[in-house]
Amino acid sequence: MRTGIFITLKPADRRRLKALARNRNTPHKHVWQAEVVLLSADGFGTHEIMRRTGKSKTCVWRWQERFMAAGYDGLLHDKTRPSRIPPLGSGIAERVVALTRTEPPAEATHWTSAMMTKVVDISASSVQRIWRAHGLQPHRAKQFKLSTDPRFVDKLRDVVGLYVDPPAHAVVLSVDEKSQIQALDRTQPGLPIKNGRAGTMTHDYKRHGTTTLFAALNVLDGTIIGRNMQRHRHQEFIRFLNAVEAQVPPQKQIHAIVDNYATHKHPKVRQWLARHPRWAFHFTPTSASWLNAVEGFFAKLTKRRLKRGIFRSVVDLQAAINRFVIEHNTEPKPFTWTADPNKIIRAVRRGHQVLDSIH
Repeated sequence: MRTGIFITLKPADRRRLKALARNRNTPHKHVWQAEVVLLSADGFGTHEIMRRTGKSKTCVWRWQERFMAAGYDGLLHDKTRPSRIPPLGSGIAERVVALTRTEPPAEATHWTSAMMTKVVDISASSVQRIWRAHGLQPHRAKQFKLSTDPRFVDKLRDVVGLYVDPPAHAVVLSVDEKSQIQALDRTQPGLPIKNGRAGTMTHDYKRHGTTTLFAALNVLDGTIIGRNMQRHRHQEFIRFLNAVEAQVPPQKQIHAIVDNYATHKHPKVRQWLARHPRWAFHFTPTSASWLNAVEGFFAKLTKRRLKRGIFRSVVDLQAAINRFVIEHNTEPKPFTWTADPNKIIRAVRRGHQVLDSIH
């Protein structure tokens, strides 16, 4: 053993090293590293350790020094090494970020890694790494629409108040329509799901007509009152209101949350409300249909039953929707509002400020 290397093992360290060397599940490199330390502690010289472990002199010396400096844990972790590729300068990352937020030079709507590679002269993987580090995703775009309703705050607090603290002796209903639901039939049968392959369906289809689903979500218990109708006019809406009126106990007040569709404000609908004083309409702000709780049910219906459904007639489509509503009502869940309305108001105001600055 060369000068300066003296390894003395405590009983606990010796037991751990022997267990490491004998364990058949231990990585091979950890086995011979433990053997180097054990042989060194037993007084064997460098050449004998090299012969028994089959390692070079520099390798034996390296792991002797590593154990003396870091102990048992030092054998299980390699030291970090500098990358063979020199790091990019901070100026390059700043330039990539700045360019990403501008219009691309070519006839394109957004930057791609290939376009950025040509401009900045770095690899595509470096561009993507910079984008990930700064949370940039130029290939994605989210849709939005800010409400311009001058009474946005009042309507928001009114609707949220019904969700959070509904009036006593009253029923709160979220009412809306899902119009133009198409009865689509595929031109060929789809293939079922199997290992390594998703279920398939043809891209083309046959149209067999449409239907409109009028739905009212009871916020307190989560049940749905639904009716399928051929058209989407105030006449059908009044028929649906009559159906809801018949199902709600007469001693209950009815607070209905509706959007600003013209059908809901038709003069005939207003006359109907005047004849039914226990009803009260609460309108959501314009461009804020997300505030209407029944939209969540429509999304669930579309995703689970309509999107991949095969319907050979409007009757088949309506029957499937009715079965889905009945199944939903067997295990309903009350609607719970969790968002802070003050945060929504601040976010909308910030959005308007940004739009105003752009204009």
